Amino acid sequence: MRHLWSFDPLLSLSGFLIGLLVGQTGMGGGSLMTPILVLLFGVHPATAVGTDLLYASVTKTAGAAVHGFHHTVNWRIVGLLACGSVPATALTLLVLSRFDLDTKAANDVISVVLGLMLVLTALGLVFRDRLLAAFGGGSDGPPRRVAALTVATGVALGALVTVSSVGAGAIGVTVLLLLYPRLPMAVIVGSDIAHAVPLTLVAGIGHWWLGSVKWPMLGGLLSGSVPGIVLGSAIAVRVSPVVLQRVLAVTLVVVGGRMVF
Repeated sequence: MRHLWSFDPLLSLSGFLIGLLVGQTGMGGGSLMTPILVLLFGVHPATAVGTDLLYASVTKTAGAAVHGFHHTVNWRIVGLLACGSVPATALTLLVLSRFDLDTKAANDVISVVLGLMLVLTALGLVFRDRLLAAFGGGSDGPPRRVAALTVATGVALGALVTVSSVGAGAIGVTVLLLLYPRLPMAVIVGSDIAHAVPLTLVAGIGHWWLGSVKWPMLGGLLSGSVPGIVLGSAIAVRVSPVVLQRVLAVTLVVVGGRMVF
């Protein structure tokens, strides 16, 4: 295991690259950073999840600020998602507090959930266009139904992200595209990033309370991720994310399989 109690340039570089990807596409945060911490740096899965959640909250705050400046955030959607995700996060944290996250059994469960979430995220990326064609229809549904489904999406994301730190990006963006097909991609990404701020902050604070956050490691990641996501968010409206999404999908399948098996 690497020594994570002092500055590690590789941590900072990892944070920068992930921040750059998140800023452009709204995806790749937990779905890459958590497995990188587990597989490359040898971090315990529970610690990787908890540290990544706080890392994501700070990183995505910077990204949300840039998207807000460019008026690419729909705050009504953010509010609806948070109405579901924040209570679900609190409830999931309460359940996690009943277990010892340092045990091998907890380690195995978190690793499997993380791996499955990575594969599910990859499938969402690969089949996104087909899902949009099948269910999107090019127009929004009834307002009340769309609002209820948005809150329900927040509930699902709250539980999944709290356990694995994965899903707020790729899965969140995919569902928002299905629910709001008329919105520009930049607004979908910006709204998803803005919603991830309260979600990951509440989940991250909860994991800190549970003792699964390493602050020096968090500092190393943030030293690279904040400038990365600011740069990525600034160029998000100019760069096509298609190639990045395909590369990310392949990477997630490989890493997810490694986590499960």
